[in-house]
Amino acid sequence: MTYGIVLTYTVTPRWLALSREQRNAMRAQHLEPVFAAHADRVKARFFDAEAFNGRISDFAVLETDDLGAYYFLIEALRDTPVIAEGYLAFNDVFLGVEDGFHAYERALTAANSERHR
Repeated sequence: MTYGIVLTYTVTPRWLALSREQRNAMRAQHLEPVFAAHADRVKARFFDAEAFNGRISDFAVLETDDLGAYYFLIEALRDTPVIAEGYLAFNDVFLGVEDGFHAYERALTAANSERHR
């Protein structure tokens, strides 16, 4: 199964107080390597939302076939100074299964076929 995850987060005033150069350096030093280390198992796309939403500043759309890999990605991110030192906070997480009803229908058909043998 392929899982889609929307990970919402908010950058804090502490992050915004940094210069853009400092933010870019922290992103390059701490965040990009974590996503790169998991890129073979978790695909990530990033979106800015602060101009359209008052609760969150950003969100990531993640895709994976391996929820364990997603979990390890989040744990690795939490170990970075960006999150551990309060520059960014996770908010809501939405998880879905891509076309999950198809997988269910296939399993249901297979189970029915087994019962009628």
